[in-house]
Amino acid sequence: MYPKVNDVLFIQLPSEGEKEANYEYRSRIAETDEDDIYMEVPIREGSGQLKKLHMGDELSVYFLTEGGVKHYFNTYVTGFKEDVIRMVKFRKPTAEEIFQVQRRNFLRVQSELELAVKFKHDFTRFLTYTDDVGGGGISFVGNSKHEVKEGQILSCWLLLPYKNGELEHVPFEGIVVRSITLESGRQKAMLEFTQISDMERQKIIKYCFERQLDFRGR
Repeated sequence: MYPKVNDVLFIQLPSEGEKEANYEYRSRIAETDEDDIYMEVPIREGSGQLKKLHMGDELSVYFLTEGGVKHYFNTYVTGFKEDVIRMVKFRKPTAEEIFQVQRRNFLRVQSELELAVKFKHDFTRFLTYTDDVGGGGISFVGNSKHEVKEGQILSCWLLLPYKNGELEHVPFEGIVVRSITLESGRQKAMLEFTQISDMERQKIIKYCFERQLDFRGR
């Protein structure tokens, strides 16, 4: 499903550094053609400040459809157009590059990422690695020294490496919804996010999309 004229777009700029990547901008589609989409100059949420974009700027975009379903894609600025209003042109994604995300049906991918874990009840800390990650939660493998039980609340920091070489640290809290003991004696815990900002969740979703595209390209 492609965004249409007058659809509202929500935009982040992951290539402009950590501070800028945390801002979210809003725009509206003015025109479309076979290869490109034209949008109004984006406005930063909360401040009303216009964002000046440049050729080649990387954009992380989502738009909403009926039922509040989010559709995400990555693209980049390909030009500008002066009409009644100034418009920013960006590459139209392929259908395969648009990912539909519902709150209860987040994309999950297998990935071994560094994860720092802290128990809230006694402040125990340890480092481990994820087994899979997604917009709704993660799973990770611990060890026999640190028993993880169902119902526990954990504070975590996840390290995300993007294809462009940038690293993101994503903080969140989650509840252990399931814990199983593997043949090795180590524990595998499935964690569901209970406290995570939409901005941090979008960073995880972006990483999952990049991984999914890698898998499709193999």
